[in-house]
Amino acid sequence: MDYESYLEKYEQNKEWQRKGATLSDKTARQEFGLTQDEIYDAIEAGTLQYRQAYIHGNPWLRLLRREVAALAKNRHGDRYVREQQDKAELARVNREIRRLRSELAELEDQRSALSSRLAE
Repeated sequence: MDYESYLEKYEQNKEWQRKGATLSDKTARQEFGLTQDEIYDAIEAGTLQYRQAYIHGNPWLRLLRREVAALAKNRHGDRYVREQQDKAELARVNREIRRLRSELAELEDQRSALSSRLAE
């Protein structure tokens, strides 16, 4: 193997390891509005690279985010992809707000308990 092909292979593998560069097939369906059949068809056509992984014995596909985004734009258009990503981001923000509200309620309960103990 010559040095150029080694570097090319190294760069390809580096993308699989970068945080946020990959996503699961389930996340691709949720975030980009793709169907499982569209994902499988793209894999068979060679437009999507994948790595198979297992969690607790259950298989899932690891996909490159940039390739999934390109597939979704090609199939559904830019506007659709932006809308799907905005919906996913809104859901993530709403989850975070609910989590923070719950945490705030716990802290307020803790503060009132401490205040009542100090008042005794």
